[in-house]
Amino acid sequence: MPSSKNKKSALQETKSDPSINLSKTSAEKIKALRRKSKDITKLTEGILSGNKTDLSQAITLIESQSKRHTEDIKTIISSCLPHSSKSLRIGITGVPGVGKSTFIEQLGLLLVDRGHKVAVLAVDPSSSVTRGSILGDKTRMEKLVQHPNAYIRPTASGESLGGVARKTRESILLCEAAGYDILLIETVGVGQSETAVHSMTDFFLLLKLAGAGDELQGIKRGIIEMADAIVINKADGENVKAAKKAKVEFNRALHMYPSKSNGWVPKVKLASALKNEGIEEVWDMLTDYFEKAKKNNYFEKKRADQNKFWLTQTIEDSLKKEFYQNEVIKSEFPKILQKIHNNNLSPFEAAEYLLSKAKS
Repeated sequence: MPSSKNKKSALQETKSDPSINLSKTSAEKIKALRRKSKDITKLTEGILSGNKTDLSQAITLIESQSKRHTEDIKTIISSCLPHSSKSLRIGITGVPGVGKSTFIEQLGLLLVDRGHKVAVLAVDPSSSVTRGSILGDKTRMEKLVQHPNAYIRPTASGESLGGVARKTRESILLCEAAGYDILLIETVGVGQSETAVHSMTDFFLLLKLAGAGDELQGIKRGIIEMADAIVINKADGENVKAAKKAKVEFNRALHMYPSKSNGWVPKVKLASALKNEGIEEVWDMLTDYFEKAKKNNYFEKKRADQNKFWLTQTIEDSLKKEFYQNEVIKSEFPKILQKIHNNNLSPFEAAEYLLSKAKS
């Protein structure tokens, strides 16, 4: 029989949980709360035992914007955290049409055949107009998705860089807790999500094309500077000559950039994911990188940097959400926008005004 103090605590918690019907009697509310707690415990146990259905359900909770799932997510993450950080996190990016899905599938099949458990987290860009995403990676990786030691989860990026960081970061922790020792995090090379993915992975691989004007794009600073390796895909058939030429150009371009702090010299490789050529060489390169990174302690330093990035991104995301949910801001925002539209106020002054309102 629960004490009056425990009863009171449970009742207070039910009031703040919209998933529990407040029209029930006190005893029923307490039972509902305990039942819900058991469900979360069962879900967590399922993740730790490698159950894909439970893992997917938990990631769906992470992606939810509903406040009622916040505490559930915290509970699941806290339980899974001690079982995480035991994987290799590899970020893979490239423009649409470069063959990312085929490349990732071939690499994933190679790894599962060698006894690894592979999770693919694909960050799809959300439309700024409809807010929708295609999320077609499972369809494109038909063979890998059927393998018992592989898990593929497409995720919409949402409206912000912080959204990418939060969803993907927590999905990484859950996949690691579920026993996946290699995580392949895919993102389309068309926006800021690459910066987020680069900051949460141990190795960042950039896929490129030859003979499609892509070589020139690669010479630009930015994403190529973040890359630990460049793989020129579709190096087959009549495209082999152009791919070899592009390899020389990229190697030349890489020498123009500052050296990596860990002493690693970015490599340029050729591959044909369609013909499954060059994939083993790419994995050998990755293995070489991780051996060296662990030997010179850079691997641990990189993980520390990832944790710092996750912390700062979470704080920024929370502050932004808190700002826009402020009732005063909700009331003042339309009026301020109108003043800006009428040229009565500059956006900079408006921002200062709204921030001062949020603080008061």
